[in-house]
Amino acid sequence: MGKATSTPLFFQSKLVCFSLLYLFTSLFLALYTSLSHTKCLFRSSPFDPIQAPLFSYPSTYGEHKYAIPTHRTSCSSPVYFSDYWLVLKEIQNLCKNSSWSPSALRYLQGKAETFAGNLSTQERIPYFVHYNESIEIPCGFLKKFPISDSDRRAMENCKGVVVVSAIFNDHDKIRQPRGLGSKTLDNVCFFLFIDDVTLKGLDYHRLIPRKSKNFKIGVWRVVKVLSKDLYENPAMNGVIPKYLVHRLFPNSKFSIWIDAKLQLVVDPLLLIHSLLVSENADMAISKHPYYVHTMEEAMATARWQKWRDVDGLKRQMEAYCENGLLPWTPSKLPYPSDVPDSALILRKHGLRSNLFSCLLFNELDAFNPRDQLAFAYVRDLMSPRLKLNMFEVEVFEQIVVEYRHNIKREGGATESLVGSKAPKTRNTERPSPDLLHVNGSCCSKCQKYLLEMWGES
Repeated sequence: MGKATSTPLFFQSKLVCFSLLYLFTSLFLALYTSLSHTKCLFRSSPFDPIQAPLFSYPSTYGEHKYAIPTHRTSCSSPVYFSDYWLVLKEIQNLCKNSSWSPSALRYLQGKAETFAGNLSTQERIPYFVHYNESIEIPCGFLKKFPISDSDRRAMENCKGVVVVSAIFNDHDKIRQPRGLGSKTLDNVCFFLFIDDVTLKGLDYHRLIPRKSKNFKIGVWRVVKVLSKDLYENPAMNGVIPKYLVHRLFPNSKFSIWIDAKLQLVVDPLLLIHSLLVSENADMAISKHPYYVHTMEEAMATARWQKWRDVDGLKRQMEAYCENGLLPWTPSKLPYPSDVPDSALILRKHGLRSNLFSCLLFNELDAFNPRDQLAFAYVRDLMSPRLKLNMFEVEVFEQIVVEYRHNIKREGGATESLVGSKAPKTRNTERPSPDLLHVNGSCCSKCQKYLLEMWGES
């Protein structure tokens, strides 16, 4: 007879077994939750980051005040970073490739009262289809951009990767990027555009002397732009370097635009490699955290008074509906949304991305600086088609830290905004309460769009 075996008493109790199962499950979930906030970013190997502080700010400046917390704990589309040294070598080789021309576009020359000439809708539309290289594209600078010759030469000498930002009307703080590799500053240029009002604020905090010709704050070369030759609206002035970066830096192969409210916390070479090069994309940009349809963003713009000229918003949306703007549907794939978060834009400078930037800038010059409203209209109607990587919001929240805009002006900046000298927006009154209705009836040119968006068509 075989020897009988018995189950240890410890495992004979169902209560003990269930308790152990509950304990281990709870521990696993707790560990998963605690680590999930970094799930969006994966590095295949460590690299040698810069350890020393890039700049020492005075205690009064408060560059890290009012960070906006993030609450997302999962990531549906993680980003994988290759080895830093392999990425560095690959991007260096791409930038040295003489057969790669950043742009085959020819630009319209001339003089006008605005940077893009304020062309009518019918004048702008023919430029959306571009297959004839002899056609000159309107792309800003029909009015001189007032910067120094030394700054212009430095911008032209940036021949690889450039990171660009801007602060107008002293609206934000200058923040240094984090997580830079040890060779990144040898291969990446950092340029920050400011106006006179911002310069006063920096001078007040003794960050830079106003009389100096060349400014440098940490990694950023600071470019002073004369306010008197710009738009009256500071937000519109920020659009110039944001969408004309390929013209300001004609010899750069890649660029990253970062709003001044953001702090970059991942090396720009890793970002360009993972979000552009590996995806074979012309441009990479985050999806909007809430909206998918352009009209949703337009209604939010009116509701929250992000742009006060609501009649102007109506005219803009009706012009877009009349000329082919449609709500997002799966037929627009691989574009997963019509609304981006445009605070961070990565570009490979080439015909498609440069054409998109030119066309979008023309729309902003014609209407308003709310670039999310014109984004899908330009993207969907332009040809050749833009290769676009719209990554998840969770990724965006892991590669930047977002801060609130300056809550109040300080020092010299405060005094410069008092009274009639304060900058004014082009449209400062809200003439009617509703974006979708005119004289009590729905705006007919967008009625088809709205019915389709609401699933009633």
